[in-house]
Amino acid sequence: MTTFLTIVLVVLMAFVVISLVRGIVAFLKSTKIDLESGEQVDATEMQLLQNKMMFARIKYQAMAIVVVAVILAIAN
Repeated sequence: MTTFLTIVLVVLMAFVVISLVRGIVAFLKSTKIDLESGEQVDATEMQLLQNKMMFARIKYQAMAIVVVAVILAIAN
């Protein structure tokens, strides 16, 4: 059981890193678009993607914390 949970934890950690990198890339693109085009009134596609990736990262981090808590509960 611990091996399975460790594999799940590693996968969740990979998802966290992937969503973090995608969010940073979207942030950089939206900043570049804002600088080139001037003032933005509405949220751009990249800003919406950045927000989506931020929430995905938080979700995966929360699931990883739950898996770590389960591993610790099983260990004791």
